Amino acid sequence: MAKIKFDIPGTISTKIVIYDILGKEVATVINDTIKPGEYEIDFDTAQLPPGTYFYKLITNGYTETRKLELVK
Repeated sequence: MAKIKFDIPGTISTKIVIYDILGKEVATVINDTIKPGEYEIDFDTAQLPPGTYFYKLITNGYTETRKLELVK
């Protein structure tokens, strides 16, 4: 299980996508309109092998990519 933390400043369409090291999309964690606030989402990693992944937070006008190291 991995925890992904992020802040949303206003009610906005939000999407979080997980990519493997080669850039292949492996999961969509959230794809919804959410309210402002601080969030911590649990991402089930049981189906993924250990390795380096990236998650991308996409909202209207803002994109952020962060690294996620999965060790089992």
